[in-house]
Amino acid sequence: MIARALIHEPRVLFLDEPTAGLDPQARLALWDTLRQVHAQGRTIIMTTHYMEEADQLCDRIAILDHGKLLALDTPAKLKEQAPGDTIVDVVLDSDAEPLVAAARATAGVRHAEARGPMLRVYAARVGEAVPAILALAEAHGRTVNDIHISRPSLETLFITLTGRKLT
Repeated sequence: MIARALIHEPRVLFLDEPTAGLDPQARLALWDTLRQVHAQGRTIIMTTHYMEEADQLCDRIAILDHGKLLALDTPAKLKEQAPGDTIVDVVLDSDAEPLVAAARATAGVRHAEARGPMLRVYAARVGEAVPAILALAEAHGRTVNDIHISRPSLETLFITLTGRKLT
């Protein structure tokens, strides 16, 4: 597919979901090929639902939803727009909704939301927020089954901007 697209040496290459259906090894090989094509001075315009791919390959990213442009910038600048500095997902033994208001009032927490038994907290100061959230769960008689800490990503920003996950 890529070889055919490059045969006439275009200055701009349009690719629609180029890695869909590829195994991880083939995907990484294609990434290397695309980097080489870009290094030759060609512009690549690519659609993808894989935010990691966009983050790795693109100089600029546009986030579109139902034909509407929601964001356009470099990957680093877009990730800076995601809420909070760190995302803390705390999986409880039951519904997390009753903890949301108290979590939002916790020092270092910028935003909190419930998703069934999961409490998602966007924290500016994770070192302060995590112990406080764990104490909050205990004070509400909840058991913490799992906790996951991650930096904001392009996928986080997409979900924040659109209100839904990638499909």
